[in-house]
Amino acid sequence: MKLVASLAIAIFICTDIYAQTSDWSVGVKGFVDTYHAMRTENPNDLMASRSRVRGELTMKHGNVGAFASANLVYNALLNKESGLHMRECFVTYADDNWDIRAGRQIITWGVADALRLTDIVSPMEYTEFLADDYDDIRVPVGGLRVRYSRSAWSAEVVALPVSSFYILPTDADNPWSINLPDATLPYIINTGDEPQKKIVNGEIGGRLMFFLSGIDFSLSALRTWNKMPVFTTSILSDTIRLDGNYRRQTMLGVDMSVPVGKFVVRAEVAEYIGEAQTPVFGFDVQCANSLNALIGIDWYAGNDWSLSAQYAHKSIASHSALISTYKNSGTATVRIAKELLNNTLSVQTFAYIDVTCGGIYNRLSADYSVTDQLHCIVGYDLFSADSGMFAMYADNSEVWLRLKYNF
Repeated sequence: MKLVASLAIAIFICTDIYAQTSDWSVGVKGFVDTYHAMRTENPNDLMASRSRVRGELTMKHGNVGAFASANLVYNALLNKESGLHMRECFVTYADDNWDIRAGRQIITWGVADALRLTDIVSPMEYTEFLADDYDDIRVPVGGLRVRYSRSAWSAEVVALPVSSFYILPTDADNPWSINLPDATLPYIINTGDEPQKKIVNGEIGGRLMFFLSGIDFSLSALRTWNKMPVFTTSILSDTIRLDGNYRRQTMLGVDMSVPVGKFVVRAEVAEYIGEAQTPVFGFDVQCANSLNALIGIDWYAGNDWSLSAQYAHKSIASHSALISTYKNSGTATVRIAKELLNNTLSVQTFAYIDVTCGGIYNRLSADYSVTDQLHCIVGYDLFSADSGMFAMYADNSEVWLRLKYNF
């Protein structure tokens, strides 16, 4: 902790001196937090125990600037996660019409809440699955984003010379590692070799956004990869082997948001052309188009209540007996939030519902603002599933505590 304190003091001193001796404006902010979770089922072990310092540095001179953020982490359970990790680092140019960013950055598209249809530029880190803030598990991508804006519309182009992919844990010591809950034989999971880091394997895409009276909508396209590996299955020497695979695909999408009184209606549709599909045992990856559609509604009910619900449906075209996943599948979310005690206490429940297989993951949390900077957050994560996407975490229900200080 002395090292962390010394580092923080050094950063403040250096940036203060630099700000006084140059024409650049410099801002430093961030937070310190600590998070600990315990399983509520046998053997009642620790599910997470980590502390972090997040620092964010912003520099600006006229129309040009730079931004960098990094995490200094100590993880008591997963030692290899400890250390200094760069998050974002990019340079910018911005004027009345142009906004250009080059470097390592997080890019978000679409209007869905914690579901991904058109929002597939930045992949996800599942080191602790979804038991972390959704924004914290986004993986930054390295590339160029150029946006041109007018009053009623804007156009955006992204070019990523090197693609980034999902980070999936396979370490047996990690309670959030991907696993085969129903396996009757020993198994090995290999997330696979990512595509070579060549320009030809990069990504390019664009988005047109329109801001009209009573409706916002956008059109998007992206030449990309399946950033979550698709696994093939085989048996070698009485051991099940899962190998990750990546294939090229194209995404064409549209999203919209319409306010109606105290409601906001959101919708997204994305066509994945040539999407890699999980094959049945012993066969290679199958590629087929899929249609992904979402409808959501937010209700700002007054008296500091807010409620939202979403349903996303996936349909695989040309589904065959060689594809192991369902032709049609659905996922829903429900969020209910309430502010109490003069807005110093925020209580929220957010649930993912596997409509196809019947599983659920629900996070209940209470965030109390001790001061404007200091927050104490407690919560309970419930997993319940016999099959489907949450089955491997069926025994991972947990209680957790997080303390956070913003500076």
